[in-house]
Amino acid sequence: MKIKLREIAHARSGDKGDAGNVGVIAYDDKGYEIIKKYLTAKRVKEHFRGICFGKVDRYELPNLRAINFLLHNTLGGGGTVSLKYDAQGKILASAMLRMEIEI
Repeated sequence: MKIKLREIAHARSGDKGDAGNVGVIAYDDKGYEIIKKYLTAKRVKEHFRGICFGKVDRYELPNLRAINFLLHNTLGGGGTVSLKYDAQGKILASAMLRMEIEI
């Protein structure tokens, strides 16, 4: 069965220099177990192929039912030097929530 990530979670994003920062927060415990199992750094890197040119770091925050990702080398140098439309990574959360997960 395939689901869109937005069906079980919401997200926030921003920047850390040239790295996009995306936090995915499950609506409930069941959703957290799904994202913990299926939302891997490798899967996120694949989803953002073409814009994420560095590694993806994954951090679990179980007390918040959340996982945070840092997508390195994604923002064209960051807000002050990038010519990208979204050099601060604000749209990355919306893009992440469009990901389909097969469970």
